Amino acid sequence: MTRKTPKNIISTDQFSRESLEDLFLLTDDIIANPAKYAKMLDGKIVSTLFYEPSTRTRLSFESAACRLGASVISTENAREVSSAVKGETLQDTIRVVNGYADAIVMRHSDVDSAEIAASVSSVPILNAGAGSGEHPTQALLDMYTIRQKKGDFNGLKVAISGDLLKGRTVHSLVKLLSLYDSVTIYGLSHKLLKLPQSYVDFMKEHDTKYIPCSEFTDLPADLDIIYHTRTQLERLESGAEKIKEYIIDKKVMSQFSPETYLLHPLPRIKEIAPEGDDDPRAIYFEQAHNGVKIRMALLAQVLTR
Repeated sequence: MTRKTPKNIISTDQFSRESLEDLFLLTDDIIANPAKYAKMLDGKIVSTLFYEPSTRTRLSFESAACRLGASVISTENAREVSSAVKGETLQDTIRVVNGYADAIVMRHSDVDSAEIAASVSSVPILNAGAGSGEHPTQALLDMYTIRQKKGDFNGLKVAISGDLLKGRTVHSLVKLLSLYDSVTIYGLSHKLLKLPQSYVDFMKEHDTKYIPCSEFTDLPADLDIIYHTRTQLERLESGAEKIKEYIIDKKVMSQFSPETYLLHPLPRIKEIAPEGDDDPRAIYFEQAHNGVKIRMALLAQVLTR
């Protein structure tokens, strides 16, 4: 029996191994049989309500909705061009948009925004990034990309690097990786950007080994995945721009196995040198493209329950 996906997609806490596999099998089928799904959401309307900038998440969700036959209504900078400027509360905005759409994909600067929206919404809320908290749909496409390359999650050695303090994609990813057995996660960051203790405790509770690091040379050569991130300057206090980025270039990648894949949620600024783009292990653009198919599967699940 197929397991039910929650109406709302708020946090990776909602997922189990079984529900992840259901989602990934559906994604596989969407890729293999696109015509089968082309009119699945015919007559549905998806609202993309973004209070913060986005390229990949917003456009891939809109592409996903269109590829399923749905229509899209969108605001890409709701913080400045919606009634939020006039002082309208998030709750009231959601109550209003409920009458216009069958699902709401929302990005907001507040950590608890997705929960607040879901508490008053009669249609599914899909969290497209909530402040420095979580970004669950990004982590789902990250896991799907890892599955494509590694086949299994058990026993993986994964390095998360860069901004572990404010990097919401990392926060969601470590929760999903912790569902599996014998996973080791290496956290490479400056002390000021180290992973919040709550996520370290979460991994410990799930018997996931976590090893903090400060240099690329601290990482084992046989890593399966490097998940690199940029410093979230927009979420840090003044002076954060002086923090020295960890930069991955050809020299850094040369210390790792031919089977060590490099992921990044994008956008990158300077933390991955363009000289490495032709390395077959650099799969961040492939990763970004997986967002359309994963989000097609999510929309299909929440709107055809």
